Amino acid sequence: MSSLVNISEGSSLALHGLAIVAINSPKRVNVKYLAKTLNASEAHLAKIFQRLSKAGFVKSVRGPAGGFELSENAIDINLLDIHETIEGKVNLHFCPLGKDSCQFTNCIFGSKLNKASEQIYNDLKEIKLSSFMKTLNIKN
Repeated sequence: MSSLVNISEGSSLALHGLAIVAINSPKRVNVKYLAKTLNASEAHLAKIFQRLSKAGFVKSVRGPAGGFELSENAIDINLLDIHETIEGKVNLHFCPLGKDSCQFTNCIFGSKLNKASEQIYNDLKEIKLSSFMKTLNIKN
């Protein structure tokens, strides 16, 4: 089935993974637990959490009691920052067809799709990790 709005698997794993880390706080969460809970590859999650660690969202502790913990409070982390850590900065002014220049004087879409993208951008910026955590229903 087609969808107009897509979030990559990497970004989705980062968002959900950080929410799981936050929910389990102050207990640390390891990649094995995240992979099982999210039904994802441990290797893929390790790469994602390496990026999240480098960006300062999580601290990694090695050893038998190791794992990940949030570096800051979940109420201070917005979903846009997480998404951009995985995908790169969002470009709000783009051609929806991926073109550098348009053959036409006026775009058939006008500015409607850019406005829709801007709304999603602003929504992700407003939604905090703490709010996202409340919507998750994790099955153990």
